[in-house]
Amino acid sequence: MTSDLTTAFLRWALIRAALARGWWLATALYLVVVADLSPFELVLIGVFQGLTVLIAEVPAGVLADAVSRRLALVLAHIVMGAGMAMTGFVTAFPLLVVSQCLWGLGWALSSGADVAWINDELARPDLIDRVLTAQARWELRGTPIGIVIFGAVAWVTTLATAVIVAGVAMLFLGVLVVARWPETRFAPVDAGRRWAESRAIFRRGIAVARADRVILLVLGANLLLHGSEEGFGRLFERRLVVLGIPTEPDPIVWFAAVALVGAAIGATTLRFVEARIEGVNVATRVYVGACIVGVGGLLVFAHAPNAASAVAGSFLVRGIGSPTTRVAATILINRRTTSGVRATVHSFLSQTENAGEVLFGLALAFIAGSTSPTVALTCCAGLLACAGLVVRRARE
Repeated sequence: MTSDLTTAFLRWALIRAALARGWWLATALYLVVVADLSPFELVLIGVFQGLTVLIAEVPAGVLADAVSRRLALVLAHIVMGAGMAMTGFVTAFPLLVVSQCLWGLGWALSSGADVAWINDELARPDLIDRVLTAQARWELRGTPIGIVIFGAVAWVTTLATAVIVAGVAMLFLGVLVVARWPETRFAPVDAGRRWAESRAIFRRGIAVARADRVILLVLGANLLLHGSEEGFGRLFERRLVVLGIPTEPDPIVWFAAVALVGAAIGATTLRFVEARIEGVNVATRVYVGACIVGVGGLLVFAHAPNAASAVAGSFLVRGIGSPTTRVAATILINRRTTSGVRATVHSFLSQTENAGEVLFGLALAFIAGSTSPTVALTCCAGLLACAGLVVRRARE
């Protein structure tokens, strides 16, 4: 599987993940400890972010398919880095919403463009499933690097400093690294026909998705899956604080340790999956199995009597369930689309992700605010179970 392109792609995935995960470690605590957002605001900020991505996702995918995969990725880093850095300068809820929306816009621009770029430039359909699984595994390898580096920066300086440094680094990763990638196998649409061809690409992408039962089932399940992940992700840090995570040493150290163990579990899981992902219906079985594990973890986390048992449940969710379902969904979609609309169809996957975050995020925010985080997290488990049942019907 080794090649210069694959190596460059996987190293980039590792660095981007390190910056993103280190940034989110500091940001998640920053939103709770410094900005003092309520549970309702924590979930609502994710809803606004998801709505931004929902609106931008398809145009971003069409940009990658019509103009340039590489350009879309460079723009993604610039916008994402700006939003990341802005977060560390503000504490007012409306401004934090803006910064998170910029972060989301950056992810929308990159969504599908990375998969489309490596598909084109590698030109090895026989290897692409393993490369995409390796990408997810390398991203998990980047997680502890980012956590250690930016956890240390936050501990030595401030949470805001760690947030800002990560954002600036993300911007430079796009300008200095991704901008130098080759793009020799992609043929952009002529400038004079871009608008008409962009609309045609969008229509062809919809036609591919509508005509394929497996794609439709995966997209439907993605709504449920990421509604569940949104509620869990936004309530995770606050629930551990309420349950009594130790305050000595600094909470950033404990959250970093939890994330490190979760990443190690995830990397080990994906190493196992990578060696076995090829074959008919394997990705479907992997997806369903990961949902079952994730449901168990969510129920443990939701009803945990103390921080230790909640952390154990979170390992099942973040170490096994989340990374495995994500890569299985990407592979199922990638197998059933073509180069001309690849980024656009992958953008549909990301769009359903953010639609789920918006639709179910609003409901979960209301439930968390009007009842309790435990009830909201139990609902998250129900959503994940439904996602597994939907994909179980997808036979390749």
